[in-house]
Amino acid sequence: MWLKPEEVLLKNALKLWVTEKSNSYFILQRRRRQGDSGGKLSGLLVGALDAVLDSNARVAPFRILYQMPGSQVYWVIACGATLEEIHLHWAWLEQNLLHTLSVFDNKDDVISFVHGKVRGLIAEETRSKLAEQEEDPEKFREALVKFETRFNFPDLEKLVTYYSCCCWKGRVPRQGWIYLSINHLCFYSFLLGKEVKLIIPL
Repeated sequence: MWLKPEEVLLKNALKLWVTEKSNSYFILQRRRRQGDSGGKLSGLLVGALDAVLDSNARVAPFRILYQMPGSQVYWVIACGATLEEIHLHWAWLEQNLLHTLSVFDNKDDVISFVHGKVRGLIAEETRSKLAEQEEDPEKFREALVKFETRFNFPDLEKLVTYYSCCCWKGRVPRQGWIYLSINHLCFYSFLLGKEVKLIIPL
């Protein structure tokens, strides 16, 4: 998946990552596994980290870094759970970006261009996920019924979208749902017998 470009320090991570492919702007890396040659201690460290961290916090085994030639600053722009997934991203970069980058004269323009392209890809992925949600009208109808019963708005108040979210009220975070309607932003949570409703007019 494409990631919002985030700076990474490569000096400290070299022992935990193995470079699979590289060109003048991008590096495809695989996370070192326990048993990999060339770094027995780092392989054991990675194995210990994987055993300690739960599955939600584990690092993806593949990533793509972006670097300006001659710079020591790297940005992680993509990660993948499988080799096939990361190779699709790599192929896209080679076909659509690599030749374009050599045209720029200013390195700041190149950095800005790559960051903008990656953010555009993220927006495109998000838009396609939202389209998938819209294709399931049953879930939306269910949320609409809950919205109407929980907030008792007039029939003219139409639900636009809804999301699962968390709201900090007091000392305990409240997991619930946020509803966006035409004129209101509403939050609802029912946790441990306590109901929380928030209504913010727009």
